Amino acid sequence: MTFPKVLDIPGVIAGEFGLKKSQVTETIVLLDAGNTIPFIARYRKEVTGELDENVLRSLVERLEYLRNIEQRKTEVLRLIEEQGKLTDDLQAKITAATVLQEVEDLYRPYKQKRRTRATIAKEKGLEPFALWILSQSLDKNPDREAEKYLSPELGVESIEEVLAGANDIIAEMISDDAALRKQLRALMIRLADIAATGKKTEERSPYEMYYDYREPLRQIPPHRILALNRGEKEEVLGIKIEVPTAEMLKVIEQHYLKIGPCAVLVRKAIEDAYKRLLAASLEREVRGELTSRAEEQAIRVFAVNLRQLLLQPPVRGKIVLGLDPGFRTGCKWAAVDDTGNLLEVGVIYPHLPQNKRIEAKESLEKAIKVHKVNIIAIGNGTASRESEELVAELINAKNLAVEYIIVSEAGASVYSASKLAGEEFPDFDLSLRSAVSIARRLQDPLAELVKIEPKSVGVGQYQHDVQPKRLEESLYGVVESCVNTVGVDLNTASASLLQYVAGIKPAIAKNIIAWRRQNGKFQQRRQLKKVSRLGEQTYIQCAGFIRLPEGENPIENTSVHPESYELAGKILQKAGYKPEDLRTRTAEIQKALSLLEPEQLALEFAAGLPTIRDILDSLQRPGRDPREDLPKPVLRKDITRLEEISEGMILEGTIRNVVDFGAFVDVGVKHDGLVHISQLCQKFVKHPMEIAAVGDIVKVRVIGIDRGRERLSLSMRDILD
Repeated sequence: MTFPKVLDIPGVIAGEFGLKKSQVTETIVLLDAGNTIPFIARYRKEVTGELDENVLRSLVERLEYLRNIEQRKTEVLRLIEEQGKLTDDLQAKITAATVLQEVEDLYRPYKQKRRTRATIAKEKGLEPFALWILSQSLDKNPDREAEKYLSPELGVESIEEVLAGANDIIAEMISDDAALRKQLRALMIRLADIAATGKKTEERSPYEMYYDYREPLRQIPPHRILALNRGEKEEVLGIKIEVPTAEMLKVIEQHYLKIGPCAVLVRKAIEDAYKRLLAASLEREVRGELTSRAEEQAIRVFAVNLRQLLLQPPVRGKIVLGLDPGFRTGCKWAAVDDTGNLLEVGVIYPHLPQNKRIEAKESLEKAIKVHKVNIIAIGNGTASRESEELVAELINAKNLAVEYIIVSEAGASVYSASKLAGEEFPDFDLSLRSAVSIARRLQDPLAELVKIEPKSVGVGQYQHDVQPKRLEESLYGVVESCVNTVGVDLNTASASLLQYVAGIKPAIAKNIIAWRRQNGKFQQRRQLKKVSRLGEQTYIQCAGFIRLPEGENPIENTSVHPESYELAGKILQKAGYKPEDLRTRTAEIQKALSLLEPEQLALEFAAGLPTIRDILDSLQRPGRDPREDLPKPVLRKDITRLEEISEGMILEGTIRNVVDFGAFVDVGVKHDGLVHISQLCQKFVKHPMEIAAVGDIVKVRVIGIDRGRERLSLSMRDILD
């Protein structure tokens, strides 16, 4: 049987997102035609009504969810129909559902179960009696009615057995009531507490604050849900939901209990249904729902932090020495030129047990002078601060014209052990590869960090506790967005970077590199069509996001899409210039274009206003990297020690991570200090991301020092620039 799809998916999404239905419908058409989100967001603004990339990604998630629900509905309707139990009312309820849990609740009474006490009672012919009890007749005696169902041949030999079987059937009916379950879940979230107890309270652990802990479910923040889940998984915590049973029973009674001779039996079945069938099941469902919400929040936080990390400004034109610190195995270093090409690698042993401090300084000084190093990038892992002290001593003692910076080395070991790193540096051990990665990620964070699995870059909260597939999908979208926002130089980009360009898959990215090696530099975007497996559709998707700074057509060093070259030429001509002038007369062109009215150009050239605006912006800043507008990283020449810090001091630092409860700031000591959400500013802050972002350069006041744990508490309130 074919069931009609009544749910209007575009209408549902339009209502939820506050959009016009036509916007959603046209956007779905574009998506179904194989267009990528970056392409739609940038080059199909007239069609979508200028939906930005974030809205588009949320729309796609909701679209996939609703389509999956539609598939599940069809399956559920078929299964119920095969049982001959599908009514018009039930079909209407299932068809109208927009949440998967609603569909499953409605299907629950018809789902094939293992043999239960209720199914055994039904096999004994007791279902009619159970329904009679629920009807709660006022004029008949339950015991006398029960006598009608005595059946020795079916194993029902006493009134007590009849009543017990009816009780089991009613209890299961109550448990399977979809509307009731929905109401009880909502009530549980509103009234219940979540409680935790420590299983090993004599031991120190990150979960100490939860050893004797209780909080209302309706108030618990997402990060605490994930912390409790992790503590339970590690068998450090015991978790339970404490529910006001009387309130839950009262709701069930409102649905099922009436005054009459059967009321005692119904009340008994209600209590049995709740305690035996509903309580544990609802607790699992509620915890699952809370965990799902917490995971979504963790993914959102990670995604925002990752975006800000990837879009950190590049440090261009500098020769960098990357230092991967270590104790026993030494500190590996790698010098790279201003384009990231490797110059030299080495190992020094300044720390215990070797303690060859003088030799280490001599080796570093020689490398700095030979390669004319401008900046030393020190990884923030083991022995980081000891290595920073060594570098600071060397710079000051020798009065070197060099600065240093602490760089997050999160994910460097993942990169070092990867197949890609093995192909790049087959003769190096893993730590030497890490040193190269540390140096390069200062020069161009995006180009280097795309080589690393996104979840390994260390800027989230509990990202390792969420569903891997959902996390990977979200983070892929973030990286894809960043790469296409910045644009990619087609003649210098690695395969790791190219595979995130709209429409380009990893295999095609490798084919582009192979074509480049065989034929030399690309001179025109359309040469991409000569690359194996890169067809017209892929070209349309990717062309606007690649750059050719030295190509034949200067417009191809902008984000103007090939489909708009003619329009871009007309706009330049209107301003009195030709495309070739983009190479040498940028300032003049920028001034001339700024005087043009986009609305008039749209009318004159019969073009969409959003496209006209984008073309004007692109032509005014050819080759522009949007990351260059951001504040540059803080470079240092001297070290700050924890023992030198006192409460009340004002320090400058860089925000390294933002989580639900605050922001971690690197102020130059061994561990990042925490600015709790309450210390971010004077006004109420719903989430730290309203105030703080990864990479922000901020001033903080020291408000607490735990020297034993090497922890700093910081504040950003009442600090004047």
